Amino acid sequence: MASGNFSGDIEPKEVVERIQALEERLAAASGGRTKLLPVTKAFGSDAVRAVLATGRRAVGENYAQEILAKDAELASRDGLETSTGTQATRPAVDWHMIGRIQRNKVRQLGGLVLLWQTVDRQSVVDELIRRVPGARILVQVDPAGSPDKGGCPPGEVDDLVRRASDGGLTVDGLMTLGVLGNPKATANCFSVVARLADDLGLRERSMGMTDDMDLAVEHGSTMVRTGRAVFGDRPPRARP
Repeated sequence: MASGNFSGDIEPKEVVERIQALEERLAAASGGRTKLLPVTKAFGSDAVRAVLATGRRAVGENYAQEILAKDAELASRDGLETSTGTQATRPAVDWHMIGRIQRNKVRQLGGLVLLWQTVDRQSVVDELIRRVPGARILVQVDPAGSPDKGGCPPGEVDDLVRRASDGGLTVDGLMTLGVLGNPKATANCFSVVARLADDLGLRERSMGMTDDMDLAVEHGSTMVRTGRAVFGDRPPRARP
């Protein structure tokens, strides 16, 4: 279990209680199939520490710069940064990249990200093969046809999975996003992705967030990504 030293607006005790309650809810609804991925988007490193304090290590993050900044702060805040030539250590975080991947960030994140959840095009697959051999990935699928959210069309999933596997990447499964405010369209997205995962023999289906987790579980999700249900409302993002 991680040590304390929390600050800011995050209340570790509340986070622990929320995570436990959510995991119990997911376990009851899915028969133990669906796990929880806390997402720290827009929260500080204290949110990550609160997750570590539960004994869990997996944390989702949407932005490369936030992974880099939080990971560095986790080292520096405990006085773990050392003089030149001495390697600093940090709490072990299994970062999941759940935001759209920019090719120029792959090299920077290569040694930090455990699971790349939003691989949606050949150029990203090729960059991961080149920069992070053997990386674990999920292929992001966009059944709803919402290109602004990322994701490849269902008809391209097979080729993308094959390209990644042939290049030495480990394809754990598929990922998708629901359609905000449209449960019927969201249910269709989840159903399409679950069926694709079955057809391809892929175990992981990262589907569902705070507002549609029950629907996701109903359609076979193995991983729900949520920030608000764990940490409360997100603070406004600072403007540059």
